[in-house]
Amino acid sequence: MILEMKVPSPGESITEVEIAEWLVADGDYVEKDQAIAEVDSDKATLELPAEASGTITLKAEEGDAVEVGAVVCLIDTSAAKPEGGDTAPVKEEKEEEAPKKEAPKVAATETKTYATGTASPAAKKILDEKGMDASSVSGTGKDGRITKEDAVNAVPSMGTPTGGSRGTSRSKMSMLRRKVAERLVEAKNTTAMLTTFNEVDMSPIFELRKQYKEDFKAKHGVSLGFMSFFSLAVVRALKLYPAVNSMIDGKEMLSYDFVDISIAVSGPKGLMVPVIRNAENLSFRGVESEVKRLAIRARDGQITVDEMTGGTFTISNGGVFGSMLSTPIINPPQSGILGMHNIVERPVAIDGKVEIRPIMYVALSYDHRIIDGKESVGFLVAVKEALENPVELLMDNDIKKALEM
Repeated sequence: MILEMKVPSPGESITEVEIAEWLVADGDYVEKDQAIAEVDSDKATLELPAEASGTITLKAEEGDAVEVGAVVCLIDTSAAKPEGGDTAPVKEEKEEEAPKKEAPKVAATETKTYATGTASPAAKKILDEKGMDASSVSGTGKDGRITKEDAVNAVPSMGTPTGGSRGTSRSKMSMLRRKVAERLVEAKNTTAMLTTFNEVDMSPIFELRKQYKEDFKAKHGVSLGFMSFFSLAVVRALKLYPAVNSMIDGKEMLSYDFVDISIAVSGPKGLMVPVIRNAENLSFRGVESEVKRLAIRARDGQITVDEMTGGTFTISNGGVFGSMLSTPIINPPQSGILGMHNIVERPVAIDGKVEIRPIMYVALSYDHRIIDGKESVGFLVAVKEALENPVELLMDNDIKKALEM
């Protein structure tokens, strides 16, 4: 029996996917539920499992864009399993076992004589003075020999002549990368985006983490990082300024009474934005556990479309890459995104005296169509206040209860 394997729908509104990589070769024997391909949608990379055991015939090439419901391969379920019980090896193993091809022989017409490209002593001296390599000059002498006149007439290329490689390469962008690019341009072109900045003294959080992070990790199995403080500070600020937790839907303003925080993470296929659902109901442990779970799934390419759908507000942490300051781009159709940055010890004035404090610059990009300057600045100030006074504003003056110690 020949089974037609069709592209399943990876999520609502997705009409096509791209064959990113076949994990098996044409004619291999595959087992049911074995991963046979990786497919890219405009939101995530997903594995395609075999629907039955048998010999596979591929009907699409890597890089092909295929519609949802299209046949991508055939499986002959009547085929016998090879002796020894071995199934199809992964593609990388097949490539390693493949015999090396012999280098193509150079045609006789391409063979150079001894004199071809060789500069005379006088020509070599002139080329050295010009900083030029003999290989960049065409010789007019016998058998292509470079003469003194060739060297005098040679013109150095613009820029510093290094003689190094100047090759280029061209590769196709994945569907996910192309979609990210489209959404970034869409956000810039369709929103009235503006960014406001502030700075946060991270000393109180440093002290809390120094005192409690070991016990927190021992009890809960996750680290007490910065993301839980920022997430809960955002939840508090969104309650104070609900317009930031809204978005435009046609001619209407859609507001939410819950907080789904999208967190921008770097995955193997590019930027991914999984969502922490109902962050307003989570504790420090809950946020840290969810951040860890989503980050691992994104890193391993296991994140699903549902886990990246929705979100009412986004947090992006460029500080992990060393960014000091940036203007993050809104994640449409959301109306706001908070940018975190690196923490640097800076001199600041405290009660009329200069002290060294760990300072982070924070940025809020927002859609000015529905968020006014007063609300945007007030929101960012509320985030700053909560981060600089976490015991009172985020822990209700009960540290051990907040951390569930």
